[in-house]
Amino acid sequence: MSQKILFATGNKGKARELKEAFKTAGVDVEIITNSDLDNPPHPIESGRTFEANAKIKAHELADYSKLPTIADDSGLMVDALNGEPGVRSARYAGEAHNDAKNNAKLLANLGGIPDEKRTAKFWTTIVVSMPGEFEKDLVVSGTCSGRILAAPRGDDGFGYDPLFFVPKKDKTFAQMTTDEKNEISHRGNAVRELLKVLPAWLEQFE
Repeated sequence: MSQKILFATGNKGKARELKEAFKTAGVDVEIITNSDLDNPPHPIESGRTFEANAKIKAHELADYSKLPTIADDSGLMVDALNGEPGVRSARYAGEAHNDAKNNAKLLANLGGIPDEKRTAKFWTTIVVSMPGEFEKDLVVSGTCSGRILAAPRGDDGFGYDPLFFVPKKDKTFAQMTTDEKNEISHRGNAVRELLKVLPAWLEQFE
């Protein structure tokens, strides 16, 4: 019987990417998400770093679900904006998570900044927590570099994907298939690190 692991997210896009990556790697775990739980808590992401926020989510949901829990915190860091939106990426334009408003604010703040100065990177930190064993948290990270376009391109993806252009692929994240995106994305890179170390990490609790 495969191990059940909670991915502490309500984001269907993220969940789909993670499940596909696990399947491709042949790691036999059953991934469930917050939507499979009965009235899960909604942690306040008050941390100042991606790792702090991921730990807040992983610990609270591991306590609640009594399952090993994966949580991530990701964000976009734009060089010309001194690393903004950073940990506030999902709430950049206000507390309600609204991709269109966030993208509009980013474009407004980059108004007049030339292409070559619109460099940015996406960052993901993933934390895996075992209920009652938080001192043994597993932490991995991944990044992807690109630049911010002046107008969106592509229909897939979520968040800032239509604006995040990856020169070596000559596409935005939103123009890529899930597989293409996973190959190079911050989350894809973090998940590959995770898959290398997760099976051995889980074994210590057996």
